[in-house]
Amino acid sequence: MAEKIIMMAERRGDVPVIPTTLETPTGLLSDQLARPLHDLRISVTDRCNFRCVYCMPKAVFDNDYPYLPHTALLSFEEITRVARLFIAHGVEKIRLTGGEPLLRKHIERLVGMLAELKTVSGKPLDLTLTTNASLLARKAQSLKDAGLQRVTVSLDALDNATFQRMNDVDFSVDDVLKGIDAAHQAGLGPIKINMVVKGGMNDQQILPMARHFRGSPYILRFIEYMDVGASNGWKMDEVIPSAEVVRRIGAELPLEPVSANYAGETAARWRYTDGSGEIGVISSVSQAFCADCTRARLSTEGKLYTCLFATSGHDLRALLREGRSDTEISTALAHLWRARGDRYSALRTSQTAALRRGANKVEMSYIGG
Repeated sequence: MAEKIIMMAERRGDVPVIPTTLETPTGLLSDQLARPLHDLRISVTDRCNFRCVYCMPKAVFDNDYPYLPHTALLSFEEITRVARLFIAHGVEKIRLTGGEPLLRKHIERLVGMLAELKTVSGKPLDLTLTTNASLLARKAQSLKDAGLQRVTVSLDALDNATFQRMNDVDFSVDDVLKGIDAAHQAGLGPIKINMVVKGGMNDQQILPMARHFRGSPYILRFIEYMDVGASNGWKMDEVIPSAEVVRRIGAELPLEPVSANYAGETAARWRYTDGSGEIGVISSVSQAFCADCTRARLSTEGKLYTCLFATSGHDLRALLREGRSDTEISTALAHLWRARGDRYSALRTSQTAALRRGANKVEMSYIGG
């Protein structure tokens, strides 16, 4: 039997130990639950100009909050190098996130660098970005020119008072809509609109949002309020299940289910029976999709997280700055993914209290959504 390679569970702190036997720096991967590596989400900044109650509440992220210094962030060159190694292992889609990614200076330059990469199959990389749209109107065209393909925009209400309570910085709905229209005009589509639904705060906006975006070129998606991180005061009784969202909309605007676009798609798709468009629902709490999760996440300072609800990451930045070779880092990535067995959401339903007790989960603003 061939010599076994030392598994990456053996670590020096959170810095991966390079296995004694190196592999070729390419090859498709599957984890312990036979889930392939397909998507990479890259957080380019831990800063945001919103203080959304479910992500960066003011009580925690105040004026004294210690954000990462610029030197701690991965450089664009480091991000591109890691992305290239992930692509060699089968990644076909990269999403830039934050914080608010458009706050990262010269983000268009990073987009241009990533847009030059090709997947293993030779197809162009699916390169997307999630934004609160506060800067999108002024940056949409330059992002498109740099090679960005699509954007996803966060918008939690159409009613301005409700939306401003959600973002907690008095940013207006009209300005978000202007950013969405600018992105559409620039060709950054199909654009998806994400609404996080928090019971008792904005769930009365489900139908107004559906009515507004029905018949538009945009795809509206409803996300269950999730227990990401430890600062948003999450409670199960504030979760509006996706089934209830579909029921409320379908009672007025009849819906029918649609097949997924690809294996591992997070949103369950529904379309209006009159042909006027579709919606999506993301049900991490009520209908866990861990079994199909194909996503890795790279944090702002270069830690690899294999689950959105992780409590620790693997420090790739240390390997990059120690001068490790592509083969060494690629081998580390391969072993980290093959050792992956995360399924937090699948366990949450029956074990929420036990899972959360004492858990220091990473914040969404640091890891990206």
